Amino acid sequence: MLVKVIETLRAGLSCRDNIPKVSIFKEKIMQRREFIKKAGLGLATVAAGATVPALGQSPAPAAAPAPAPAPAPAAPEPVSQPQGQGTPVVKWRIASSFPKSLDTIYGGAEVLAKRIAELTDGKFEIRVFAGGELVPPFGVLDAVQQNTVECCHTCGYYFHGKNKTFSIDTAIPFGLNARQMNGWYYFGDGLTLTREFFAKYNVINFPGGNTGTQMGGWFRKEVKSLEDLKGLKMRIPGFGAEVFSTLGAVPQAIPGGEIYPALERGAIDAAEWVGPYDDEKLGFYKVAKFYYYPGWWETGPQISFYVNREQWDKLPKTYQAAFEAAAMEANLKMMAAYDAKNPTAIQRLVQNGTQLRRYPDDVLKAAYDSAQKIYADESAKNADFKKLYDSLRAFQQISDIWMGLPEGALSNFMQAQLRVKK
Repeated sequence: MLVKVIETLRAGLSCRDNIPKVSIFKEKIMQRREFIKKAGLGLATVAAGATVPALGQSPAPAAAPAPAPAPAPAAPEPVSQPQGQGTPVVKWRIASSFPKSLDTIYGGAEVLAKRIAELTDGKFEIRVFAGGELVPPFGVLDAVQQNTVECCHTCGYYFHGKNKTFSIDTAIPFGLNARQMNGWYYFGDGLTLTREFFAKYNVINFPGGNTGTQMGGWFRKEVKSLEDLKGLKMRIPGFGAEVFSTLGAVPQAIPGGEIYPALERGAIDAAEWVGPYDDEKLGFYKVAKFYYYPGWWETGPQISFYVNREQWDKLPKTYQAAFEAAAMEANLKMMAAYDAKNPTAIQRLVQNGTQLRRYPDDVLKAAYDSAQKIYADESAKNADFKKLYDSLRAFQQISDIWMGLPEGALSNFMQAQLRVKK
């Protein structure tokens, strides 16, 4: 798929070399003569300061001069078509939901922007802005929907309150892992069905990264049983928050950059973020020493690019192809980066006093049962959710069986060898 996309891009960018230049030159001459013939006394107006239209364009009527562009700083920059060039110069902005300090997850947008610039000879330029620089981290979807910015890089479950279907674009408790998400999106119904849903919000979506199965959060106190969750204030989004709520916890919605101070001053008792590499960067081990696993509510959380539909439709096909190719690269590279960085990060955390803990079985079982009930209830009243969830669940049921055979068996064996240090 990626090869076809790049071939399409190259073919499109080179097509301007095949334009018959002689015929275009003759056509321009005829247009110039016709313009002079019709202009008549209008030339006097030009001499008085009117704007001369470029060759090949229709002159504007004298009674309706073109209005000056609006100075609003938040408005997207227009697409400009330099005369004599086959492809336009396009300038976009990406509003990220993440701080720059998280180089891997924030870096996914930078990977996209860099590759697009390279594939389009710098003509399609995208500037990346960290969470809060243009709009608040949780306000990026509204900004794209309203065409305040052209694109954002975020997680769908941040918008769980708008429609719980958004969470499926990122992760749901006990859902797909990273490889399964890619399989469902690229070769199952995932991309088709989610785009049908996002179209209702004037958005087109693209997978743009994955963290892999996450850790289960940082706790100031040890969780030994289900009873220890009662009244516990925990930073957690989406369906994970709903499940924890049914278990007696009190979920909190807090952007990544605000988690540390909330933990430090005791405003929350626990928080989940991503995994060892990013969590170490944010310093959670300094204020909460118990690090739980697995992150059963984020089994393969996907980060996505959301693009304003009108802005997307304006792009030349070659630029659309460049965006698709770059998004796929960002998706692949983010997961690979976390797989390379997390193993050494978890070692450093343990060396600094972090205590690893597995969630108790009664917590896992209660969480699983609660999640299934929540999905059934939501499916009964939300047709969008039911359509996507049914597809995801059907894909997962057969995929889990397959992955449990070769990879599951081998993984279990290798873990046993590690435990006996062989």
